[in-house]
Amino acid sequence: MNNTIEILKECEAFLEGHFLLSSGRHSSAYCQMAFLQQYPDQCAKVMANVAEKLKDMDIDVIVGPAMGGIVYAYELGRQLGKRAIFTERVDNVMTLKRFAIKPGEKCIIAEDVVTTGISSLETKRVIEEAGGECLGIVCVVDRTKADAPSPIPILASAAKLDLPNYLPEECPICKEGKLPLVHLGSRKMKEQAKQTL
Repeated sequence: MNNTIEILKECEAFLEGHFLLSSGRHSSAYCQMAFLQQYPDQCAKVMANVAEKLKDMDIDVIVGPAMGGIVYAYELGRQLGKRAIFTERVDNVMTLKRFAIKPGEKCIIAEDVVTTGISSLETKRVIEEAGGECLGIVCVVDRTKADAPSPIPILASAAKLDLPNYLPEECPICKEGKLPLVHLGSRKMKEQAKQTL
């Protein structure tokens, strides 16, 4: 796991400052996973940590939610010899636009970073509506907290980071007023998060 953090830092994928997470919470650190994706060899090393933990699981399909999960689903599928697909938004609704899941197929969701697990619920819904079985989530970075666990089990991660994150109204960085709030994520923010900007 320490190797994963070192790789993220080398790729400048681990940032420090004042960030708005896709969950709507604030944090002093952010994992900009697109920066890791610039380096396929490093991405493969990181995902090898996850693949090793899954090698004995009965998995049919790895599903990566667009955008953040696509590359990681592909790389994990390549290493495990499994089919890899992705979900995407159509009219702001997560869907399987290009692919199909057969009834009974065992699926895992591949994410870049999981903080609350809420984003993955949309992909779980898509899997189950297609008749598939969602076994859980895998991710590069697990940022969940014991007092706010993911609603879907996290089966494996390359790194577990216990970084503080805050509700906007409780954010000490906002209270200090020294650093501007930066939003680097791709998911459309919830109305509550929009109001904090």
